[in-house]
Amino acid sequence: MRKFKKTLIACLFALAPLFSLAQEDDQVLKAEYGKFALTNAKIYTVTKGIIENGTLVINNGIIEAVGKDVQIPNDAKVIDVAGKEIYPGMIDGGTTLGLNEIGSIAEAQDYREFGNITPQMEALTAVNPNAVTIPVTRVSGVTTVWTMPQGGVLPGTAAAINLFGYTSDQMYAGQRGIVMNYPSTAGGRRWRRLSEDEIKKRQERALKEVNETWDKAELYAKIENADDVRNYPEIEALVPVVKGETPLFLEVNSAQDILNAIKWVEERGYKKVILTGVSEGWRVAEEIAKAGLPVITGPVQALPTRQSDRYDVAYANPGVMQKAGVKVAIRTMDNENVRNLPYHAGFAAAYGMGREEALKAITINAAEILGIGDQLGSIEVGKKANLFVSTGDPFETATKITDLFIDGYKIPMTSRQIRLYDEFLNRTPGVDKTKPVIDIKKK
Repeated sequence: MRKFKKTLIACLFALAPLFSLAQEDDQVLKAEYGKFALTNAKIYTVTKGIIENGTLVINNGIIEAVGKDVQIPNDAKVIDVAGKEIYPGMIDGGTTLGLNEIGSIAEAQDYREFGNITPQMEALTAVNPNAVTIPVTRVSGVTTVWTMPQGGVLPGTAAAINLFGYTSDQMYAGQRGIVMNYPSTAGGRRWRRLSEDEIKKRQERALKEVNETWDKAELYAKIENADDVRNYPEIEALVPVVKGETPLFLEVNSAQDILNAIKWVEERGYKKVILTGVSEGWRVAEEIAKAGLPVITGPVQALPTRQSDRYDVAYANPGVMQKAGVKVAIRTMDNENVRNLPYHAGFAAAYGMGREEALKAITINAAEILGIGDQLGSIEVGKKANLFVSTGDPFETATKITDLFIDGYKIPMTSRQIRLYDEFLNRTPGVDKTKPVIDIKKK
């Protein structure tokens, strides 16, 4: 019992800074909504060039005006950002953000369902708007992410979410998509090598299951209005893909698998297909371009897929595909480190993609590939006010994000990490002599 008491006391002392952290402010910082005018900024519109010393007006969540000679409304809150730069909010094309909180606790992970064929499972319904990782991500300039399920052949339905809202419905950015893991020819883990014959048989079995599932979906699409059709949720969820109404996000990585997947798409005739992952896209970039399929690739900061490859093939991969004519977006495929998206893009820029195209890969390209380009991805009149103000190039680690807007809300620049930093930077060591000392032994 004495040992237990000592342990408990030690834990309480260890947690004391966190308790004070939670109660350090008398008032909770709230997002501000209204009419804003950001003035004297260098504005990177992405689609319409760079505006020097420009003004941007936000009203009712929408970009109302942008340019050099903009009339500032009398009732707008003016924010002078002289010497700073404005960019559209960055978009991560693949994450588990909001679905995965604590890796060591199964109950805090909601990105994977039981079963191999579960396309009807909606990632949006599982998003936790209060996830600690969301504020950490958005204060880095990432305002929108594609959050997606994992595991199995058809693990579920992904969704685009903006990183602000009290409910997942408020966060929904207007697009969903079916995720499919294309049967791989990979030989398994290094400690469990499979023979070529075993690999072939395994892939054939998986591909047979995939084709049978899609055959059922195509049949269901033809007879779904018949009176005697029974409810078949996992097949019904695939019907919009068959009809060309919903995109299919096809996860595939090795060069041979990419070629096989392209052939599979052509044979199936599905119209809205996006290749994701595509870590060996640089090997077959011309074939991807010829097929006319857009790509969401990443993570860029990754190791080569083969030991014989150069160290930098993952860094150069997006640029090789882009120069071949492929429309490319970038993803982190992360959860707690989605905030590093600009640095993934920065690596791609440095290794052949160039800054302009790398910026497009995490803004307008990502928005258009995800089907939300009419609302997000660039600074244009009529689009949603998802944007940030920075002290310089967001690809540079020394750059700071000073102002952030999502859906027109001015978001407080705070997160758990920032509060922890401030707490311990300004800590006051020792005992507060104005408060009575508790004698633990007497207790």
